[in-house]
Amino acid sequence: MTPKRVRSGSAAAGGSTGPRIYTRTGDRGETGLIGGRRVPKDHLRVEAYGAVDELNAHLGFVRAQIEDAELVALLDDIQHRLFDLGAELATPAGIADSAPAIDSAEVEQLEHSIDRYQTSLPQLREFILPGGTSLAAALHVARTVCRRAERRLVTLGRKEPVRAGLLQYLNRLSDLLFVLARVANSRAGRSDVVWKKRSNTEGKREEGRGKKEHDA
Repeated sequence: MTPKRVRSGSAAAGGSTGPRIYTRTGDRGETGLIGGRRVPKDHLRVEAYGAVDELNAHLGFVRAQIEDAELVALLDDIQHRLFDLGAELATPAGIADSAPAIDSAEVEQLEHSIDRYQTSLPQLREFILPGGTSLAAALHVARTVCRRAERRLVTLGRKEPVRAGLLQYLNRLSDLLFVLARVANSRAGRSDVVWKKRSNTEGKREEGRGKKEHDA
């Protein structure tokens, strides 16, 4: 999530010069946080902002499939805010001295979007499975990655300070992505994939069939 440092030098076999994307500073399994502190690449803080970066990448994939200008603008703003969130996570406690980029206003904006899109959907009375259209499925993937990022922040918070606002933002974002997945299906004329719980009768039937096959 932190920007890559670049080095000048030969960038091609032809000898032209330009910035290098690789720095070789992480070849031993360490990376630098904002402020210069070096930590292992599996450090809890790196795991946290790495999960946020992964979420941002999934949203980029989702955004590439959307033509609705309003949804594109919404996801564009969220991607920028996630980069802000990742930058804060990449900054150890005591380094940051500016106002946080993610606060209650950003959380409220997500809540407003949830309420707005929710009104266009039928009431949900059953559990649904991730699926439907390709766009809905991609949004469900992003939702689950968002939940994982949230869990990584909770884990980090047991060891180092994590602002509650960051957790709130990811929590609301996962809810919004769930709603948007349903919106994607609804606009395409597809029904949500309802979870069909296996009944006890079906379970006993399968158990009996297995017993007969075993006895045979």
